[in-house]
Amino acid sequence: MVWDGFDAEKFDEWFKTPAGRFALEQEVNLMDHLISGWPRRKRKLLEVGCGTGLFLEHLYRCGFDISGVDHSPVMLEAARKRLGKRASLYLCNGEILPFDDNEFDFTVLWTVLEFCSDPDAMLSEAARVSAGGVLVGFLNRHSIYFLTHGKMWTWASESTLRKAKWFSPSEMSRAIKEGTGYKPVVTRSVLPGPMWSWKKQVPWKQLNGFVYPPYVGAFTGCRVDFSNRRPLNPLHAWKHMPSAVSSAKRKALKQECFRDTE
Repeated sequence: MVWDGFDAEKFDEWFKTPAGRFALEQEVNLMDHLISGWPRRKRKLLEVGCGTGLFLEHLYRCGFDISGVDHSPVMLEAARKRLGKRASLYLCNGEILPFDDNEFDFTVLWTVLEFCSDPDAMLSEAARVSAGGVLVGFLNRHSIYFLTHGKMWTWASESTLRKAKWFSPSEMSRAIKEGTGYKPVVTRSVLPGPMWSWKKQVPWKQLNGFVYPPYVGAFTGCRVDFSNRRPLNPLHAWKHMPSAVSSAKRKALKQECFRDTE
C-alpha cells in the first residue's frame, strides 16, 4: 500500500481526536505490558513500518536504542521530524531488510502486516535480524471494531481499514510460527468496545481501559522470545542458512537506504 502526505497527516491527526488519544493510550499500555519482560538498557530495537515514528518515540522513552524502516518517504520524513537524531531511519522495504543477521536485539511490527504485500516475508526478515525476539501488533478480525470499520459490507464505502488484511489471533499465531520458527509466549488485546465507547468517561473507561485475552479487543499484540529457546519449526533454520542475500549486498543496500533518508 502506497502512503502519501495526506495519509501521514491523517494518521497523526486521528491520534489527536478524543477517541484516537484514548486508543493510543491503550495501545501503548498493551505494548508496555508485552515488552515488560525485555531488557532495555543498551538494547538495539528496530521497528519495521515505523510510519510517522509515533510508537518508535515511545520505545525510545522506554530506554531502547531505536532504528526504524519504512517504504514511504512521506512517512519517514514525518518520523525524522518527530525523532530527530534519536533514531536511525532507513527508507526500504521491510520484506528485504538491509541488515545483518541478529543485528538488533528486538524487532517490532506494529500495525504493519495488515498493509504489506507479503506478511510471511516480513515476519521472516524480522526474525532474521533479531537476536532476542519480535513484537507483533495487529488489527483483530474477531472484534466489534472489525464489524464496524474493517468488514467490507455491501453498503460500506471503501477505506484504508476496509482494504487492510485483518488477522485473527489464531491466524497470526500460525503465521508467526511459520515465519519465525517460534510460537508467541504471550498474546493480549485492548479496546473490546465499539469505537464510540473509546472515551475516558465512566463506565467506558473501565470497559476499554484494561488488557484482555487475545480474542476480545480491537487491537491484539504478541511477543515472541528467541533467547534460550529451541525453534519449534526445524525448517526455519534451513530456510535462512545461508542468507539469501550476502552480507556485502546487505551493507550496500543499507548505505543506499541511508542516503535516501538524508
